[in-house]
Amino acid sequence: MANSGFQLLGYFLALGGWIGIISTTVLPQWKQSSYAGDAIIMAVGLYEGLWMSCASQSTGQVQCKIFDSLLSLDVHIQTCRALMVISVLMGFIAIIVSVVGMKCTKVGDNNPSTKSKIAISGGSLFLLSGLCTLVAVSWYATQVSYHFFDPNTPINARYEFGPALFVGWAAAILMMLGGSFLCCSCVNEERRGQQFYRQSQPSTAREYV
Repeated sequence: MANSGFQLLGYFLALGGWIGIISTTVLPQWKQSSYAGDAIIMAVGLYEGLWMSCASQSTGQVQCKIFDSLLSLDVHIQTCRALMVISVLMGFIAIIVSVVGMKCTKVGDNNPSTKSKIAISGGSLFLLSGLCTLVAVSWYATQVSYHFFDPNTPINARYEFGPALFVGWAAAILMMLGGSFLCCSCVNEERRGQQFYRQSQPSTAREYV
């Protein structure tokens, strides 16, 4: 029973992480204009994400422009796009696979060993999904930091970390934590099953003598 609760905890943590990854992917606030140092505080705040750039005015009006050309984008933006899309797809597959493999569900094969292996596969997919998000968000943050501290970058053209990066880091941690819980609970269950099988073998043999 405790093992099922552990699996459910891991599943819902990973599910929350997956929702966070989707939010991170679509949010335009991956980086935002900086007002540090001698930067002039403007009435317009600039934001940029993987798919569009936005300008927020002091009146509350927001105007966004989707990136027209894929090939004209920087390499790190193209790579982060690919990693985030892969992460979302892997997370979706992991959600379905984990439901089939969890002990508390009656979907698919009812063999405990088979369900345990399926759940481990789902947990591994959650781990890979979280890792893809972590790499994408961290790489993007590295590029923002590099240009911020680059002396050749004009002060008024510098950007800082946007809220989407922090959402991405939190989502990646939740996803990897949930996947780890799923994998660990199933591995422990398999070990207990093997020990029980080994202990039951001699008694079974004596019954036939």
